[in-house]
Order: sequence, then structure tokens, then C-alpha cells
Amino acid sequence: MTGDAGQGGSRKATGVRWRVLAVLMVASFISYVLRYNVSTAGPAMMADLDLNEIEFGWVLAAFTAGYAIFQFPGGLFGNAAGLRRAFTLIAVLWAVLTLLTSAVPASAVLLPLIAVRFLVGASHAPIYPLTTGVIERWFPIGGWALPQGLSSTALTLGVAVSTPAVVWAVGAYGWRPVFLAIAPLGFLTAWACWAVLRDDPAAHPAVNRAEVDLIAANRPAAVDSAERTPAWLRVLKNRDVLFLTASYFCANYVFYHFFNWVFYYFVEIRGYDEQYAGYLTSIQWVAAAVGATLGGFVCDYLTRRFGLARACRWMSIGGLALSGAAMGLASTPVGPVVLGTCLAVSFLAMQATEASHWAAAIGVGGRHAGPAGGVMNTGGNAVGSVNALLVPVIAAWLGWSAAMATTSVFALVGAVLWLFIRPDRRMPD
Repeated sequence: MTGDAGQGGSRKATGVRWRVLAVLMVASFISYVLRYNVSTAGPAMMADLDLNEIEFGWVLAAFTAGYAIFQFPGGLFGNAAGLRRAFTLIAVLWAVLTLLTSAVPASAVLLPLIAVRFLVGASHAPIYPLTTGVIERWFPIGGWALPQGLSSTALTLGVAVSTPAVVWAVGAYGWRPVFLAIAPLGFLTAWACWAVLRDDPAAHPAVNRAEVDLIAANRPAAVDSAERTPAWLRVLKNRDVLFLTASYFCANYVFYHFFNWVFYYFVEIRGYDEQYAGYLTSIQWVAAAVGATLGGFVCDYLTRRFGLARACRWMSIGGLALSGAAMGLASTPVGPVVLGTCLAVSFLAMQATEASHWAAAIGVGGRHAGPAGGVMNTGGNAVGSVNALLVPVIAAWLGWSAAMATTSVFALVGAVLWLFIRPDRRMPD
């Protein structure tokens, strides 16, 4: 550390943690620009590569399979390699794999595209377990939910901002040149992560002693485990982590309905013009951004007033119940205004629970917050493959109204599961 950090500290804490948060938000934003591109370009890619709905569903499922499988390993990788190094490496891979996607051959396309999308999912998988580890180390208790909420806000804005732009660019230039143009954003992210992030706040040259003390304030003492079981196995066996994972599985079924199918639903089922559908989709993701930010503020406020357990439980149960109710109404034969409003409310309410889920993962995991978040996010993204494959099957069998009503049921089940979760029950170090 520099300045007076090693001389007893200064009276005012530096704000380097907010600079770190800004980098996490940039990484989250760009990650979603580079992963959502296939969903946005889906109709054009399907026409260009002669893919049907089921085949395209396999392409979408390949991403979420890679993303889900590498969540927990991604958290372990961050602990082993260091958060700064791990963040930098995965961002480089985002750029390289986006370039490879643009080079998928036009003939015999399905298997190469599935393989590349699986690798894209694997490379993006560590971002939120790593983000959770950074937030646990850089922010004080009662200040975890807002950074988590803002990182979720950044991802939703990544989709909201990029969707109309990518739709326009794909229409004007084709999907391959667009993918080539956005790939360097991954290299930009890698540079920002290496320049700003540090694994330990005390090791950052711009942090003073007052900020280090602020971050460390009121933290519980380390809890040594009497078990010889490896930490990674204790994370996998932890009751609260498992229930949290189950709830996040259900909540993210709603998220992946928007991620995978809402743009397609507007264009192919409702018959909206693609540009109009792009703007309408953007509105849904802006609503989600509002929900993620609001959820972070409210959850931190409730944590300071009533404790972590009540704050996370109240936010998650209330948000998922509202999300399910709004999606249930959207599944009925309503007009476009009511449909758009219900979908926006559903996505906003679901995203308002992001901060509480991740704050709970930090509370339960402690110094193992990254792996705990990785396990939770495994469940939260394994459901992406379920959604990608289940929605077209239900839609073909029972219609799109039934497919959307199924999404409502998942949200309500996720709310009920929170009755069994104790976010303040920290696992041993």
C-alpha cells in the first residue's frame, strides 16, 4: 500500500472498492453482449444456416450446458489461480471464442456450432463465482447485495443496449461481420481486469488503511473446521448451499425464458417486426436492470435493519412470487400493451432477487463464497438447457401459453424453497 496506509491509516477511507466494482460491471456488461449475440441474431442465423427450432434449441442448450458445468470449477479456479489472473484469462477467451463463432462453416454447421457454443458457455461460466469472491473480499458486511445487484444490472443493460444495435447491424451487414466487430470487447475487458483488480484489498497500491479497516469491520472470526473433508466437498454437502441452488434453479428458469425465447416469441409467434421486437426486448432488459439495482439497495438496507437472513428471505420470496404472478397473467390472451407490461414486471421482480441470492451465497460460503456461488450458479444455469429444450416441446404440444405458464410455476416453487434457507449460517473456513 502507498500513502498513509502503512502508517496507521487516514481518517477518510479511499474508495478503490467502487473502482473495482466498476470493472466488475464492465465485465458483466461485455460478457452479456458477447453471449447474447446468438440469441439476438437467432432468426438470421437460423435462416442463413438452415436450422429449425429444435436444432437451434440445441445450440442454445450447448451454451448453457458449458456454462452450468463449469460454474463450480470456475469458483475453484478463482481460489487456486487468484481472482485477478482468472478474470483476465476468461475475458481473453471470450474474445477468441466470439471470433471462432463467426468462422463456423456454412456446411455441416450444427455440430461445430454446438461445440463452439459449449466452449463459449464454459469460458463465461466463472464470471459470477469470481465476482462473488471479489465482492466478499472488497466490500463490508451489509454492503454485499448492492454490488451484486449492480453487476446484474450491468448484464441486463448489456442485453438492453446491444439488442437493437445488433439487430440493426445483422440486418445491414450479416451476423458474421457483427460477431467479428464485437469480439475485441473481450480483450478490452481483460486489460481492465488486470489493471484494476487485486486479490487482496491491502495489496492494492491506492487503498489506504481506513478502507481496509472498513471492509474488515464486523466480520465474524474465522471458523476452523474440525473435519478433514476438503473445503470443496464441504461446499457441495452444505444444506443451505443446496437449497439455495434449488431456488436459483427455479428463479433462473424465468431468466432463461427471457434470454432464450422472448425475442423469438415476439417475432415468430406474435408477428412483430424484428426492429420493433428488438426495442421491445430491450425494454424488458431495462426493467430487469431496474429490478437488479433496486433489489441490491433494498436488500442491503434490510440487512442493516433486520439482519442478512430476513433480508434475503423477504426479498427472494416477495420477488419470485410477484414474478410468477405477472408471468401467469402474460400467459393469458392479452393485448400487446398488457403483455409487454406483465413481462417487464415479471423480469424486474425476478432480477430483484439476484442480489439476495448472491448475498446469501456470500453469507453461507464466507471465504468459500466463490465456490458456493459456483454451486448455486450451476443450478441457476443448468436450468438454461432445460428451458431451451423444454419450451419448444411444451409449445409444440400445448401451445405457447402453456410454455409461459410453466415459467410462472418455476418462479413460485423457487419462492417456497426460501423457507428452508439460512443465509446467516456460515460454513466453516
